[in-house]
Amino acid sequence: MGGEGGVSAIVGGMAKSARKNPDIGFIVHGDEERLLKHLRKKPDLLDRTEIRNVTKTISMNEKPSRAMRQGKGSSMWNALETVEKGEATVAVSCGNTGALMAMSMLRLRRLEGINRPAIAVLWPSRNPSGYNVVLDMGADIRADAPDLLQYAIMGASYARNGLGLTRPRIGLLNVGTEEHKGRTALHEAAVLIEAAASKSDFEYVGYVEGSDISGMDVDIVVCDGFSGNIALKTAEGTASLIRDLLKEAFAHSPLSRIGALFALTSLRRLQKRIDPRRVNGGVFLGLNGTVIKSHGSADATGVSAAIKLAFILASNGFTQKLAARVASGRSELDALETVAELTQTSSDAG
Repeated sequence: MGGEGGVSAIVGGMAKSARKNPDIGFIVHGDEERLLKHLRKKPDLLDRTEIRNVTKTISMNEKPSRAMRQGKGSSMWNALETVEKGEATVAVSCGNTGALMAMSMLRLRRLEGINRPAIAVLWPSRNPSGYNVVLDMGADIRADAPDLLQYAIMGASYARNGLGLTRPRIGLLNVGTEEHKGRTALHEAAVLIEAAASKSDFEYVGYVEGSDISGMDVDIVVCDGFSGNIALKTAEGTASLIRDLLKEAFAHSPLSRIGALFALTSLRRLQKRIDPRRVNGGVFLGLNGTVIKSHGSADATGVSAAIKLAFILASNGFTQKLAARVASGRSELDALETVAELTQTSSDAG
């Protein structure tokens, strides 16, 4: 109920997903009267939808701390509660990101061993799958070396279950690929991720730059939430600029408009490739349950993309697999830290 597109965008996205997937079902939390107004026009969708009447909502400008204190009984709170109780497998929301993360951590709790959950997104790329995984996209602006290792482990699990990659390649976002560049935490994280890769089913390719996020040399890009969120918003703005400039160029003259007609098929393909709606949905990783944050301004196409991602992860048992991977990674991290302490002690003694 808190998304900018309102009920029509949510129900429209549900309808698109339902037409393509007969095995999906919905529990929707919101104003029953408003929801029924839209759902009655789609009887096939209404048959597989359970409505739970809620009038309380979290606004897009609500502070997360206030939402946590006063959000009980809201549509967002109740949706997360269905995942906590096992009534739903995944929660999808177009609402306030900060409030959703805060409530998710309160209701679902962090997986054991996770210091900071992360938001992972699918990023259009030149890879055969068409996408790369990038995290963190803004769950927390801070991240030390162990956090970045956890992001790598969670990102690898997401890539295996969301993109079907058996041995994903992981890169660490830096200001350059040279070993001496970047802050200390990145250098420490590089050592941890490389050591973990030798015992796991992912490959560490080293430092990558911003230009590699959409490239072919890496499947997962790990970064802190500050860098990731800026990169994401910059990419969205650039995609919007490209669309506007293309429209302007092809409308410049009668000949340009005629040229646009000949290039129509190619232009439509380009539009699909750079359309952020079609890769809408940031996955909250590191919780005892799967939560997907749809863009607040998503239309029916964007909401449908988020629901599709939710269904894929639910079908693959993603929550359980991620918990197992994190537990394994926690053991590896403990072992690496022990080796580091012993090495330091030996060095001090020498």
